[in-house]
Amino acid sequence: MSDASILSDTDRTTGRDALRKNIQAALALSGAIRSTLGPRGLDKLLIDSSGRTLTTNDGVTVLETAKVEHPVAKMLINASSVQDKIARDGTTSTVLISAEMLNNAWHLVTQGVHPSMIARGYRMAEEYCRDELLSFTIDAAKKDRLIATQTSLAGKGHEAMRMHLALLSVDAADIISEDKSGTIIADPTRVKVLSQSGGSITDSKLVTGLVLAKKRILEAMPKKIGAGKILIMNGGIERRSMASEMKLNVTSTGVLQSFRDKEMEILLQQVNHLQSIGVTLLACREGIDDDIRSALNDAGIQAFRRVARDDLDLLARGCGATLVHDVKHATIQDLGAFIESRNEMWNGVSHWIVETEEGGATFIARGSTIDVLGEVERCFGDALGVACQLIEEPLLLAGGGATQVALARKLRRHGETIPGREQLAIEAFADALEIIPRVLAENAGLDPINTLLEIVASQSNASDDCSHHFGLNVNTRNSRNMVDDGILEPLRITRQAISGATEAAVSILRIDDVLWAKADAVIPDMPEMN
Repeated sequence: MSDASILSDTDRTTGRDALRKNIQAALALSGAIRSTLGPRGLDKLLIDSSGRTLTTNDGVTVLETAKVEHPVAKMLINASSVQDKIARDGTTSTVLISAEMLNNAWHLVTQGVHPSMIARGYRMAEEYCRDELLSFTIDAAKKDRLIATQTSLAGKGHEAMRMHLALLSVDAADIISEDKSGTIIADPTRVKVLSQSGGSITDSKLVTGLVLAKKRILEAMPKKIGAGKILIMNGGIERRSMASEMKLNVTSTGVLQSFRDKEMEILLQQVNHLQSIGVTLLACREGIDDDIRSALNDAGIQAFRRVARDDLDLLARGCGATLVHDVKHATIQDLGAFIESRNEMWNGVSHWIVETEEGGATFIARGSTIDVLGEVERCFGDALGVACQLIEEPLLLAGGGATQVALARKLRRHGETIPGREQLAIEAFADALEIIPRVLAENAGLDPINTLLEIVASQSNASDDCSHHFGLNVNTRNSRNMVDDGILEPLRITRQAISGATEAAVSILRIDDVLWAKADAVIPDMPEMN
């Protein structure tokens, strides 16, 4: 039975034609971000449907902002997004390598190599690269972590900004790092970002502790208190509202006053309970009744209200506190500890700063415009992610395409030991890795082929212990020792980029049938006639 009638409402592309179109989509996507790679990469101007603009050269930002419909292109964007979540850098490299793998695979397919053979060869090559990368690594001291963080910001903003943000991100990573059962953890989500318009980028600073644009509920409360206990409430201390709409028939003023006195008594009981369990600092998601502000002050409690839920979560993590919903059910075990709580005025705005025992920090982003502030926040986020992963895994690789060229050279020699057509796929994989130095050269205005050959020659002529250090220095415009020049990148970035690119390429290679459901024609509504 023919499937034509069954798929009458579906456009179908099969076999080699389907693969060709999928690869074309991947190449088109990589072409859109190709020029953003490296220190000499260019920016993209993104305009959304509302007319808002964004200028950036961050690959994942460009891809996620762009309106892409093709499913294969979406697969590559997902690979880039995963790269961003895991490594915070290398998003453009992931897409470029994957697209180049697919392009090289197409040449093999046209020569009669089955896609499943290519996929098998790619997996073999990726496994070999993961093992070989460990032999290229360099132990990262703090100065090396700073250098690698600066390298991750190459091409983003001016040099002063890159150096400033890299230094702040490394310091922030040190502040939030903690030892959990012998394992060092640095969670970048423990750093709060607070934007302030005005000033220059280099005015951005790092503050130890959590900073919130909040003022205490009563000016008479002390601006600064020392170490104590904090209660964090996912609610408030307010007069209870009626559960349903009703009317009270008050026959005398005494009844109304008695009702109000009872409400006040309940509120004061809650204040007394806070004092009895040792609370000296109170943070509420909802409101705090104005009538008990003085009572809280008399009890020695500094209080803040209408704190955002995300900030409460950060406070809870930093202080080791448990969020409670009701004062009456709060216990000593729910309380957290803090080192200091103080209020400071910045640019006429009161800010609340809490230093906690578990660390935590706040990055104060400064910039002349909203667009600049947005770019500062993105750059700091990327730099912080790189700095944190270098604390968790302090291993570095030579940058400037050096590692990719070295892997490609070793892969070709390894491929010679593999019988069968998988050898061709391994060679294609090696060629795909070299897209990184080629594009770096291209964006720097250099000849990609001549540059690649120069790097290969430098690695071949160098001693074995440092041959994999030679890559492209776009500032000197020639092949140099990347370690000596301070061009380094974390192991996790390169490893994840190769792994993510391989997974995406293999997934696309295994597709031999694309079925598009036909959309029904939509007739727009006619405007009403006057």
